[in-house]
Amino acid sequence: MSIKCLLIANRGEIALRIHRSAKELGLSTIGIFSKDDEYSAHIRHVDKAVPLGEVGASAYLNQTNIIEIAIANNCDAIHPGYGFLSENQFFASKVVKAGLLFIGPTEQQLELFGNKISALEHAKKLGIPILEVSGKLRHDQDLKDFMHQNPKTKVIIKAAGGGGGRGMRVINDESQYKQLFDQARAESQNAFGDNRLYAEQFIKNARHVEVQILGDDKGEITHFWERDCSLQRRHQKIIEF
Repeated sequence: MSIKCLLIANRGEIALRIHRSAKELGLSTIGIFSKDDEYSAHIRHVDKAVPLGEVGASAYLNQTNIIEIAIANNCDAIHPGYGFLSENQFFASKVVKAGLLFIGPTEQQLELFGNKISALEHAKKLGIPILEVSGKLRHDQDLKDFMHQNPKTKVIIKAAGGGGGRGMRVINDESQYKQLFDQARAESQNAFGDNRLYAEQFIKNARHVEVQILGDDKGEITHFWERDCSLQRRHQKIIEF
């Protein structure tokens, strides 16, 4: 399927980067924006900007609205960028069922790796070393149980449905269980439309080194060497070396 028009389901700097790459490929771009993002930089650069009619980050999680805008503007594909709906298997499925291309992993890949809990379980099955991890935290009692089972382990709560430092809290003592659990769940829901959490061992002053891998649907796979992402603020990368 050829692409002539691309809807960018994101905002700000992320949307700008996608727009620039799309223009290099000769594609037209459709941008979207919430009511409080009407002066955002990406709105001034895309070929057409369409209001979402809602306020706040949650506007970019309205799957039905985004797909309807794409169809109404004769888009061939949707690029979710990163964050928001980029790791949402249900959104990827809806995009494909609507007759559009989803620029990203397949629904099946997202089902396995878009959720951190299932990804960790899969890694464990393959014999890949992982930190001590709890399963899905349904409520703060699950967190208490995990910490009582691992009394010498400092614990961090993480969002199962996304990253970027959102939905993450370090637990220092029992008095913080409920407050930090509720905060992390609310932040995760707001950022990713998914309030699932898990807990794992917290390692202070660790290096954050990653290797980014890129593959296509024709079996071509490459990587971009190592990146040191250890310089962070609030668990979010500032510079990658």
